[in-house]
Amino acid sequence: MLKPLGDRVILQQQAEEEQTIGGIVIANNAKEKPQSGKVVAVSDGRILDNGSKVAPSVKVGDQVLFDKYAGTEVKYEGSAYLVLHEKDIVAVED
Repeated sequence: MLKPLGDRVILQQQAEEEQTIGGIVIANNAKEKPQSGKVVAVSDGRILDNGSKVAPSVKVGDQVLFDKYAGTEVKYEGSAYLVLHEKDIVAVED
């Protein structure tokens, strides 16, 4: 598995169901980017200017919501992941 560096987190995005409006199927490229995902890897934390380390506030397995256009999509061993900064995560779902 990939190991994120700095304050980064790796998510597996949740697949969205096909949406229809008035019987019209929306093309995949016209759908909005999913904004939720499952945390699959977390870095060791962010290092502050004074050298101390801040532990991440999310853990592997958390279901999270993130900013709409955050992160970088990557493919690894046939699966698609999203690598983003922890600051781009806005909430953890219960």
